[in-house]
Amino acid sequence: MKSLFARFVKDESGATAIEYGLIAALISVVAIATLTTVGTKLNGKFVAISNGLN
Repeated sequence: MKSLFARFVKDESGATAIEYGLIAALISVVAIATLTTVGTKLNGKFVAISNGLN
């Protein structure tokens, strides 16, 4: 039983997958936040142009 627990503690194969998953999630959050901000500013520009044409 003790050797089984020691093997389980030393096994790091799942840790790499979790790290990659966390990095992908962080990149996704940053991309969504950036695109939302850019989209809001771009929408404001289009509204200003539309109002200027009227």
